Amino acid sequence: MNYQETINWMFNQLPMYQLQGASAYKKDLTNTHLLIAHLDNPQEKLKCIHVAGTNGKGSTSHMLASILQEAGYKVGLYTSPHLKDFRERIKINGKDISEEFVTDFINEHKTFFESNDMSFFEMTVGLAFDYFAKEKVDIAVIEVGMGGRLDATNIITPLVSVITNIGLDHTQFLGNTLEAIAFEKAGIIKPKIPVIIGEYTPETKPVFLAKAKECNSEIYFAADLVSETYPSDLIGDYQVHNKKTVLQTISVLNSQNEFKITPENIKSGLLNVVKNTGLQGRWQQLREFPKVICDTAHNKNGLEIVLNQIQKEDFDTLHIVLGVVNDKDLEEILPLFPKKAIYYFCKPNIPRGLDVVILKQKATSFELKGEVYNSVSEAYQKALKNAEITDFIYIGGSTFVVAEIL
Repeated sequence: MNYQETINWMFNQLPMYQLQGASAYKKDLTNTHLLIAHLDNPQEKLKCIHVAGTNGKGSTSHMLASILQEAGYKVGLYTSPHLKDFRERIKINGKDISEEFVTDFINEHKTFFESNDMSFFEMTVGLAFDYFAKEKVDIAVIEVGMGGRLDATNIITPLVSVITNIGLDHTQFLGNTLEAIAFEKAGIIKPKIPVIIGEYTPETKPVFLAKAKECNSEIYFAADLVSETYPSDLIGDYQVHNKKTVLQTISVLNSQNEFKITPENIKSGLLNVVKNTGLQGRWQQLREFPKVICDTAHNKNGLEIVLNQIQKEDFDTLHIVLGVVNDKDLEEILPLFPKKAIYYFCKPNIPRGLDVVILKQKATSFELKGEVYNSVSEAYQKALKNAEITDFIYIGGSTFVVAEIL
């Protein structure tokens, strides 16, 4: 199979949460243990940072990778989902994994994957670990897919574990209380491995403390320990919490004496995240007149901060291009959106995309007014046509909406 055939096979043959949702969720790590044994345990050759959390884990992972690159290390970065090309998930020093490596890996192990019913995510985790081990990275930043305890990435013993924050998302898998979700995310805490917590609430802090105590792991609450941060090219309001998490993580990493990261590396790394890692879709400006911003925030906690940041902008009329996936709790997120805006409702082009007519009906019940469009692109083009140069256009609601206009 060539690269495109390989990717099509991965997407179509096996469960993939990005496309199918619930049917792709695995309830244990049996498959992952089978897989890594088959690959000769590449994760044991890696030094890792493991990053979980409801929001901010992508930004945090990319910031960490950027800083480590500035310090001169060869840095593997594994994140999900991708926006445009599958290879974005697996990078070394900001460069995507080669098409050839992906194709060779899948062709070599295809029979094993099929006979053991490996999911898309499990295969991808195996691919990332195999690639990083063969390329002999100095350190790998590994972002959890969903949850933590049962996530396919949770077979590593990292140098440090990181949990950015806890919010109500993926409740059908992780539980519908903050305590239950915190328990799942805290599953990445390993015996005697330090853990950094970005943000906490009265509900989640005791869960983290209990798990850290059980594991005899030192625990650091970044929000309480870090008061000053540095500027970054990631300018979303929510990045202030992520920067504190990153600074505390680097401090702990430095204390282990395996890596040497200077304040200059940190400052430079935070200022060059996009250049060093290729991160997209975080309060990303696409045009100036009218100002167009896209952001991948897609749950209550993330959207609250983004929508508040929009209100700080100076504009005449607000245009919002909005699409969501079908497992979103609209009763929870739609009340966050401003009534004083023109809406352009659309459906992201994936099977999980919510029917645009349903979205409009639900939005209308919250007094959000606008029209339905056949695609994200059509909705965006209409917003551009309608907007004056003094207006503001926001594109969001789902990672997949943002992916279609980048």
